[in-house]
Amino acid sequence: MQARSDATGEWITNKILVVDDDVELCELVQQYLGSQGFHVDAVHDGTAGVSESLSNTYDLVILDVMLPGIRGFEALRQIRAKSAVPVVMLTAHGEDVDRIVGLEIGADDYMPKPFNPRELAARIHAVLRRTAGTAREGKAQSAVALGDIRLDMLSRTAYQKDRQVELTSAEFELLAQFLKAPGQVLAR
Repeated sequence: MQARSDATGEWITNKILVVDDDVELCELVQQYLGSQGFHVDAVHDGTAGVSESLSNTYDLVILDVMLPGIRGFEALRQIRAKSAVPVVMLTAHGEDVDRIVGLEIGADDYMPKPFNPRELAARIHAVLRRTAGTAREGKAQSAVALGDIRLDMLSRTAYQKDRQVELTSAEFELLAQFLKAPGQVLAR
């Protein structure tokens, strides 16, 4: 899943951005994921992470919660305001509240530290399967609407008429799938 063919038949390697202030951890992730066929870049603070994730086309961002500059949750909010790139959050805190907040504001998955690099790779593969093409096609469909319901896919906000409706990440994803395939029976 780390490489795929484009319309011309040329192979494309998935690009991953790691945003973590632990330089050694970034090097370990770069080495391991690089050996799995991924192209991996790293930055070490939240402000640079937001800037880099929005200025380049990444297929996935790995984002630490505790970052210098701006924290991971705020970085995720800023990324979600402009991009649908899949994001896997990392945290040294095992608190349920942190994981729930991260998922509710738009993270696609969550990994506690320390982690097994093989599990991280497996989670990356799973997220990339679920979100195939989302990052590279991020702006292709920025809104989905049906009747009086509208979803802004970039900011991950839902509206009924012109009133914003609060949804969890899972509720948002389900509603998006239903709106993209009106009147169709969908597989679980």
